[in-house]
Amino acid sequence: MAFEDRGSENTRNEAKSHTELRAGAELTLLQNMEMILNCSRKKGFDHGFFENSGVYTGRVAQILGITPFQAALFAHFLNKANDCYINMETIAASLRCTRIQLIQYMDEFDVLEKKRLLCARRDGKSVLYRVPLDVINSLRKGGRYEPAPHANLSIHEFFAVVESLFEQRADEELTFRMFCDELKILFENNADLVFVQHINNTSIFDFEDTVLLLCFCHFYVNNDDDLVGFHDLKDVFENAVNRKIIRSLREGTHLLLESGLIENANSEGFGDRDYFHLTDRAKEELFVEINLREKKANVKKDLLKPEHIPAKKMFFNQKETEKIEELRALLQKDNFEQVQKRLQANAMRKGFACLFYGPAGTGKTETVYQIAKETGRDIMLVNIAETKSMWFGESEKRIKDIFDRYRAHVELAEKTGGLAPILLFNEADAVIGKRIEVTTSTVAQTGNAMQNIILQEIENLSGILIATTNLTKNMDSAFERRFLYKIAFSRPNEEARQNIWRSVIPALSAADAQALSGEFAFSGGEIENIARKWTVEHIIKGVEPATETIRRWCEDELIARKTGGNIGFKCAASAPAGN
Repeated sequence: MAFEDRGSENTRNEAKSHTELRAGAELTLLQNMEMILNCSRKKGFDHGFFENSGVYTGRVAQILGITPFQAALFAHFLNKANDCYINMETIAASLRCTRIQLIQYMDEFDVLEKKRLLCARRDGKSVLYRVPLDVINSLRKGGRYEPAPHANLSIHEFFAVVESLFEQRADEELTFRMFCDELKILFENNADLVFVQHINNTSIFDFEDTVLLLCFCHFYVNNDDDLVGFHDLKDVFENAVNRKIIRSLREGTHLLLESGLIENANSEGFGDRDYFHLTDRAKEELFVEINLREKKANVKKDLLKPEHIPAKKMFFNQKETEKIEELRALLQKDNFEQVQKRLQANAMRKGFACLFYGPAGTGKTETVYQIAKETGRDIMLVNIAETKSMWFGESEKRIKDIFDRYRAHVELAEKTGGLAPILLFNEADAVIGKRIEVTTSTVAQTGNAMQNIILQEIENLSGILIATTNLTKNMDSAFERRFLYKIAFSRPNEEARQNIWRSVIPALSAADAQALSGEFAFSGGEIENIARKWTVEHIIKGVEPATETIRRWCEDELIARKTGGNIGFKCAASAPAGN
């Protein structure tokens, strides 16, 4: 059918008799749409199409609140809905029309998009379409699709919708205008929320400023990200608007800066001027309905549960054993609570910072795991490498976020009668070393800023922090005096080594264990390396390796140690530390 004939065809179809419409009513919505496809398969939208399909297009149009012609077009989109996105060539082939005809139909596509029956993705060069899953589910039930009103939401439901809209905008399924329209409706339908009221009261802002503020709030609430860079804005704003915003932010003249709602990320340290975050005042005013600490604490993915830690028998020299037992006793629930109450009553800090130091493979990390298991405490493990960011200013932010999350876990434990988790800074050499004399080096400045944050957080600690390190000679004196418990881990003596050998290789005779422990002054981690090799060979060959084979592996371990090689030693260090 030629485009210019569409109006007359639509008129004729809309005038179909009630008898014909009743015939269509006997079919389900999807069956009517299937009949539309059957009528258009041979010749597309020719002159006879609507005469043959008017019953079905009329019924679909009536249910969905669209015109019969739009109903016919939509049936073809739905038929291609298995594809993630439908390009123009695909739909043109399905409609059996030329590209020129398809361009003339695009006004109808826009109507279907406004009714949310289609989603369109525009990248400046092409347009792609898809039928949303919730539309398909509605069609299966045979009713008209009505977009969710998103009214009278809780603050958490509100931000869930905000997250969805930002994702659709990033995927270019919403134009900036449509994105703004959706946000305006969302705000109108949830005017009772304090968050919405506060933003509505900032009458000095235009809506672009409001969207920018909402962008900061979305990143903070939904992504736990308090650092927004210019690259984050390009997915939200159109190019011209984005350039205007970036210029005013760089010049320090943007209204959000002047009103004290956002600030440059380097306002409290050394950072990149292309990054900004919400001010503390903004967070206090905007998020009164959200307990952000409790929200973070309820995310358990950063905690290692004690029941997931394998039990392991540990052997130490006498001096280490006494100190470890003392710490283990302190961290028992009743003891810990009594000690904290007594300290607090005497105006003393109630948190405990502990340092485990000594050569690699002596069991520092594994001891933390076993203490946590025996005292029933979770572990929040800090990956020091992840705190070292290539972006200036972000390393400080990550360190702050670590302590904010830990503080949230401690507060939640206190509120629910649970146990405070252990905050484990494993291999902490990089953050507790001597501070570098301040120079023009931004690396030195960032490192010192991170250390200052950690020192202050230890002062305010109300839980348990354990740091492990191989090096202590380079430790800053400010850190040394803040660690209440300092336990030196040394290589096991001959008696401890003998116990370790018998523990990791039970098949080893007492005589062989005594001989090996006397001949090789290994750490527990190095002995565990040998035990792994013993287990592998036993499984592969089906026989227990001979003592001479074990001795050969020990010789290899010595060579690796002397040459600084990584044979086996790194494997031991990468797992939970050996004995």
